[in-house]
Amino acid sequence: MLIARTIDELRQHLASAQCPAFVPTMGNLHAGHMALVQQAKPLGDRTVVSIFVNRLQFLPQEDFESYPRTWEADCAKLKEAGCDVLFAPRESDLYPQPQTFTVQADPAIANILEGEFRPGFFSGVSTVVMKLFISVFAGKARGVAVFGKKDYQQLMVIRQMVRQFALPLEVVGGETCRAENNLALSSRNGYLSGPERMEAGQLSMALQALGRAALGAGDALAARLPALEESAIQALRVRGWQPDYLSVRRRSDLQVPQAGDALVVLGAARLGSTRLIDNLEL
Repeated sequence: MLIARTIDELRQHLASAQCPAFVPTMGNLHAGHMALVQQAKPLGDRTVVSIFVNRLQFLPQEDFESYPRTWEADCAKLKEAGCDVLFAPRESDLYPQPQTFTVQADPAIANILEGEFRPGFFSGVSTVVMKLFISVFAGKARGVAVFGKKDYQQLMVIRQMVRQFALPLEVVGGETCRAENNLALSSRNGYLSGPERMEAGQLSMALQALGRAALGAGDALAARLPALEESAIQALRVRGWQPDYLSVRRRSDLQVPQAGDALVVLGAARLGSTRLIDNLEL
């Protein structure tokens, strides 16, 4: 496995590649990340993984400095998975000067759900992903980028960005990997205590229950949805959670659904000091 610290090094390593397959990460890799790498491998002629903890997508009170960084373990996992190139830029390599030019995501999709509770998050994500795309795919006629569906809204934002900028690459979604109690795998799960980890699977259970209620609403979905969502939120609150949202949305654009739409249920809630997100396609 080759390791590139700078954009120039990365491009040298990819000079002969015609269709890179790229998996962007923030490190602290787990089985979910490895599943994305395995999914990416047959989709291109060179498999590239990035590790970069992106300051732009953290709010001032969030955990940028304490975000887990596990370099040696990450490298070992990527080598075992058959990654060809690891791109691990320093902050000064990816942002050699203050990033005053940024990518502003469409407010219709970026200012709801996660965007409502984490203002500016999707601008930070879109900006760093655009820089990573330019770094990996410059000069290539085509490419593939694989993102996990656990970050469902992020996947949709990136897909829309790629379409609107006519980038010559395909964005592929990877299914969410889960623990035995149905907890979606996440780097932030490491913050959970033992009892919290046992309880954490209840977020997925709450989304499943809300999804069943939404499907059962039939033609009355639009009218009944606010009450169904509030009931799901209250059910988590009585278990000691602090929910930000549990919401049923139209799968195509994350807007409020009507009867007959393909649906996705999304949720974000804090358990103790750890904020977890999850989703379920119906």
